[in-house]
Amino acid sequence: MALKNHQYQALMRAYDLRQSMNAHLQSRRIDEVHKEIPEIAEIEHTISTISVASARRLLDGDRTALAELKLQLDELARRKRQLLADHGFPPDYIDSVYTCSDCKDTGYIGNEKCHCFVQASIDLLYFQSNMQGILETENFNTFRLDYYSETITDSITGLTSYQAITRAVEESKDFIRKFSLKYQNLLFYGSTGIGKTFLTHCIAKELLETSHSVLYFSAVQLFDALADTVFSKSEDRTDSIHEEIFNCDLLIIDDLGTEVVNNFVASQLFTCLDTRDSMQKATIISTNLSLQAIREIYSERIFSRLSSQYKIIKLFGDDIRLLKKLHSY
Repeated sequence: MALKNHQYQALMRAYDLRQSMNAHLQSRRIDEVHKEIPEIAEIEHTISTISVASARRLLDGDRTALAELKLQLDELARRKRQLLADHGFPPDYIDSVYTCSDCKDTGYIGNEKCHCFVQASIDLLYFQSNMQGILETENFNTFRLDYYSETITDSITGLTSYQAITRAVEESKDFIRKFSLKYQNLLFYGSTGIGKTFLTHCIAKELLETSHSVLYFSAVQLFDALADTVFSKSEDRTDSIHEEIFNCDLLIIDDLGTEVVNNFVASQLFTCLDTRDSMQKATIISTNLSLQAIREIYSERIFSRLSSQYKIIKLFGDDIRLLKKLHSY
């Protein structure tokens, strides 16, 4: 997944700043060494002089010039390292300084992105996702199925709570596997504390790790942000929020139904879902509301959009947050 242009430019500005700071550090070290060991400044002047002279010899057809220059440079470099060591400096103290020696702080090795650029991209996407920190503890590696009952059964599907969550986890992993190949959306619904939000975090972490842009909002946060875009006097702020909400690879709307629902909220929700659908951008929604409540609280057209464009997954069972508290005593 390619970064958005503004994200890519932000990373490249960071690399430019890194190069500038490291060049400044090298310059300060060179000044320090020249003051303490004047002979090193003389050696560097000699290197410059013999390099120019050898270049002239090469242009005049002297084929021995290059080999002789290499021998001279090797000896001068050895002398520099010895002088540095004698005065307590590391042998590479005045060499070029790089945060990443593999790409020399360019972000690229040849035409390929360096591993440091890939990691910087992931870090940026994490920062912009509103999910910093939480995904370290809430992911598939920490997801526990033993909190789900094998005796509590849904009267309609006949599935136990354990079977339902097992199926939901598999659906989530399938969503991740097919993310770049197939447009899809998910709606998790069910009572409080049964792992809906945790499961969206698991999905978010996997997609962020593969450099997809993920944006997480609680429903309250989302509609506050959308209200800002409508009523803000700053065009830059409006454009920025719209860029993220409507164009990110995955938008997660958590706890739909906890916001104060009115005509404005319902209208903005439909606009958000409709815009992302038209752009084939994935959305995941979690809610404590029943399907019937969603139909009644929002509108028939919103419910129709959800029922036709979203894979609907019901979770049920004991309140895991309560179980964890009980187990901690």
